[in-house]
Amino acid sequence: MEAALSDRADRADRPEWTELPDLASRRFGGTVMWATDELFAEKENLVNPWTPAHRAETFGPKGQVYDGWETRRHREPGDDQAVVRLGLAGTVTGVVVDTAFFKGNYPPFVSVEAVSVPGYPSAAELASADWDVLVDHAPAAGHTENFYAVIGSRRYTHVRLTQHPDGGVARLRVHGAPIPDPELLDPDALDLAALENGALVTGCSNKFYSSPNNLLSPGLAAHQAEGWETARRRDDGNDWVTLRLAGAGIVRFAELDTSNLKGNAPGWASVSGRDTYGEWVTLLPKTRLQPDTRHRFALKEGPEVTEARLDIYPDGGLARLRLFGRLTEAGRTNLKARFSKTR
Repeated sequence: MEAALSDRADRADRPEWTELPDLASRRFGGTVMWATDELFAEKENLVNPWTPAHRAETFGPKGQVYDGWETRRHREPGDDQAVVRLGLAGTVTGVVVDTAFFKGNYPPFVSVEAVSVPGYPSAAELASADWDVLVDHAPAAGHTENFYAVIGSRRYTHVRLTQHPDGGVARLRVHGAPIPDPELLDPDALDLAALENGALVTGCSNKFYSSPNNLLSPGLAAHQAEGWETARRRDDGNDWVTLRLAGAGIVRFAELDTSNLKGNAPGWASVSGRDTYGEWVTLLPKTRLQPDTRHRFALKEGPEVTEARLDIYPDGGLARLRLFGRLTEAGRTNLKARFSKTR
């Protein structure tokens, strides 16, 4: 484990691994199952997907209102803990313990542990599990995104945050690569571009307003910020995203969703796939799009592809990209192998 502290970092100063999905995010179904204490501010705030907000001198019956998790002051030895069930099980590359707006009431040290347990165990059942240490009693600063790189390759389903001894944490971000359980997927009919099925963004021309990983998120986008949107282009080029599919497969349907994007939807889009020979082939030719619309296209039977590329013309944003199809034999084998070697 390697730790580094930052001020309220802008995007350019953030570690590269923060571009990976936040496996703990509520957007993906993450939940805070249990905490030792939450007298001042609720534990559920830890996994909120939005940037922490604050209104000074906003008091409730328990004190200043915080967009985070805050425990009471300890008068006896002991630490505070919270257990999070990840929305997406996967390998962890780095952890962010964000103490935004906690300036005189943040924990001076934190630890983060992780465990992989099948099914849906309760917090009480997890207490006796064999937890791996990802961040070991590391120093933390107040009103700061505290970045901790993690070295490891195991697949985890839950994490546990410990404050030494008490205080407030606004967000816990657990960045990594989703690894689905093959037994819970139908290989003959699935979204090959879904994060929850193991797809992952590998490249992007522009992410000025929001992350391209939003394209692969589950469910519908509630508003514009839950999609991917680029800055306005002032040249003759176009914006694009590339992704590794959940596994090698045959894509039969493409869904390009511009919901909530009304004055900033692309005019056109196309989708290509990289075949097993490394060549890019057209899946969906350049096609006109409408604003605030879920577009679904039936595709001609194409070759086995392992990667995909979405091009939008010239710029703008999309809420979601879905590529429905089936895994080939090679795709099924690779998916099972990825799961097995991270257990």
